[in-house]
Amino acid sequence: MFDRILVAVDGSQGALAALDAAIALQEKFGSELLLLCVYRHHSQLEASMSMVRPNEPPRPIDNSMEDYASDVVKHAKEHAEKANAGKVRGFVKAGHPSRTIVKFAKEKKVDLIVVGSRGLGDIEGYLLGSVSHKVTSLSDCPVLVI
Repeated sequence: MFDRILVAVDGSQGALAALDAAIALQEKFGSELLLLCVYRHHSQLEASMSMVRPNEPPRPIDNSMEDYASDVVKHAKEHAEKANAGKVRGFVKAGHPSRTIVKFAKEKKVDLIVVGSRGLGDIEGYLLGSVSHKVTSLSDCPVLVI
């Protein structure tokens, strides 16, 4: 039923709960888990306005964001391995989180997207524009919000 499950991870407890739910589904269906962390790309102007550290050479903020996202995926993979998950692959992408998650799901032909909730109700999520709410609105495949 679910050959490929995409789990959006961001380092939060909600994302780990979503990963645990996906692992349970993987056990049932023999799915492949795809872990994705999306970091927001910063323009040169935004990067130039970032804090400058005088003792360190300047480094583009995107590099730091990508490093952090890689660490998030690495931690999520380790969490999955400790839970005896089957096949797990990790990915890092830059872009707008909800749109990037949905685009990635289409490219990889996933059958289910699993995301953590920030615990907002429908009205608050709609007004604040949470990632999980936007993914459910944009996705063509089923989305499980944990």
